[in-house]
Parts: sequence; C-alpha cells; structure tokens
Amino acid sequence: MSKRFKAAVIGGSGYGGGELIRRLLLHPHVELARVASVDFVGEPLSAAHPNLEGRTELKFEGITPAEAAAGMDIVLLGLPHKVSATKMPELMASGARVVDLSGDFRLRDAALYKKYYHADHPCAERLTDGTFVYGLPELNRDAIKQARYVASPGCFATTIELALMPLARAGLLTGAVEVVGITGSSGSGVVPSAGTHHPVRAVNLRTYKPLDHQHIPEITQTLADAGGKDVVIRFVPVSAPLSRGIFATCFAHVPESTTADEIRVLYTDMYKREPFVRVPEKRLPEVAAVSGTNFAEIGIQVGSDGAEPGKRVVACFAATDNLIKGGAGQAIQSMNIMLGVDERCSLEDPGGWP
Repeated sequence: MSKRFKAAVIGGSGYGGGELIRRLLLHPHVELARVASVDFVGEPLSAAHPNLEGRTELKFEGITPAEAAAGMDIVLLGLPHKVSATKMPELMASGARVVDLSGDFRLRDAALYKKYYHADHPCAERLTDGTFVYGLPELNRDAIKQARYVASPGCFATTIELALMPLARAGLLTGAVEVVGITGSSGSGVVPSAGTHHPVRAVNLRTYKPLDHQHIPEITQTLADAGGKDVVIRFVPVSAPLSRGIFATCFAHVPESTTADEIRVLYTDMYKREPFVRVPEKRLPEVAAVSGTNFAEIGIQVGSDGAEPGKRVVACFAATDNLIKGGAGQAIQSMNIMLGVDERCSLEDPGGWP
C-alpha cells in the first residue's frame, strides 16, 4: 500500500538529521522522498549515518530548500540556528508544511533572539504574527493540529519544561527556579570541537554558558504560557561523558500549604494520558531508561521546607534523549499531529536497557 504523505529532510547529515531519517524510513504513512545537505552530496545516506547501510537508496542532494520542498507535504528542517531563518521565506512559498528544529522561530521577542543568538532576526515579523506554533505537544497539541509551521523545542527546553509544567498549570510556579541540566556530547552536533573532544569529554564534567544559555528565554516563555507567574530560570548546563541523554534537576518553591500528595497528583494527572511522558511509581527518572527513545521520564521529591518562610521546595527531575524527544523524535511527533495520523507512529519503540 502506498504511503499517503511525502516528506523531505533539509540538513540531513547531522545527528538530528540522522534520527529524522531513521524515523521517517520506519513511518507507515509518510514516505521520505528527498534529503538535502551541503555535505556528502551525491553519496548514499549511509555515508553520514552508517546505521542506514542498505536501508534506502536515497542519496544526499545538493539542492535549494525550494527544490527540496517541491511536491512535498511536509519538510523537516535540520539546519543550524541563524541559517534556518534565512531559508524560511522560500520554504513558505513552496506551500509545504514545515517543522523547524532550529531555535530561529521559538521566541516571540526579537530582542531576546538577538541577545541569546547574537544576530538580528532576518524575518522578525514571523516571531509575533502567530505563523509558528511552538511544537511541545503536551502543551500545544490542539494548536499543532492546525499549524502549517511548527518551531520544535530545544532539547534542554523540552526536558525542563516537562519537569515544571504541572506546577505552572496549577498556578504554583512563581519566582526563581534553579536548574542544573546535564547533557551528552551529541547535543553539540556532528562537527567536533574542544568541548566535545573525546579525551577531555570522556573523563570530565564541565559547565558552559552558566546562567546564559539560549534556551533560558524559551523555557521562561513556555512556562508563562502554561500558567507560570514571574518565573525566573537560573540555569546551569553541564557537559557529561555521555553520547546522548539529558538529566535535569529543577528546584521550585511552592506554598507550604501545598502537600506532597497534592503535588504528586498534579504530575500523575497531567501526564497519565500523554503517550511519551512517564512518571515512574517506584523509582526516579534515569537517562538509560529513555536513551534511544522518544519518552521523557519525570519525577519529584517534595521537601518539608524551602529557601524562605512559608515555602517548601520541590525537586523536579526529568530525563530525555536529547536527539529524540529533545529533537528529531519530537519533531516527528508534531509532524504526525499536523498530518492527522497517530502521533505515536514510528516513535513507540521502548529502547534498550541498560
């Protein structure tokens, strides 16, 4: 039986692009028809992604975004930040729906974009006119269904937002939230750098961009949309000796009158019907349980007191695979919702253990 929809991937030679390709090749309703890249042009997809050896006859094509989008129902855009925005006008003219994995259309404030991405936005009007829907299904599923253009969330942002969103929705998330997020090296992309060089990364823990990471305004904006009040995210990211995976620990402060049982119910009620968010009953989240999958694990520990009188602290934990739920898998999930197919398609595998 022929597949109903055709998809193109633009920027398919990186780690995120490889996950997009892998999931699309498994998809029952969407045919991967074209992969564009400035690297490996004319070579088989396995030249960049050895796990795809013999799986497809597609080759990397050195074509324009407009050429890649021609005749497609959906385009998944895996280009770097600041590059994606320059290509969007011609993609929008193509008529195809687009899921953009870069950070170029996540924020609604052009000044914040300039501050955190260190560039003027080339089409800043698109940040405020409602063209792009933020692609976090657990918050914006109904809007994603109607969207033609989706800005897929960042990996740290996804993990931290899922950890804190039940508190925000209940009106309990206010003021400062301290966050430490530990991440694997694949989040830095396929091009090696001093920070991802194996001899240093494999034996090391180091922070980078403390209190200044580009996902901070994205997280703050999203938690405000979910019901948070005057939230200030104090975020310290840490590079860890992992290839993939994120583990975030968030310290929120709620009214002392809120009981531990009430807080646990907020989490179980919010996520019990979500296909890709788990709240384990007998343990706390761990990276190995979600690595290689589109699942997020969320857990909490409620303290008896907080940093100030009348408050108690809630430690919120979250684990994701940065390349899948934090990247390509979530983009596929939004694509499924946009196309009106089961959002779990090609994403349900549980991964391995350990």
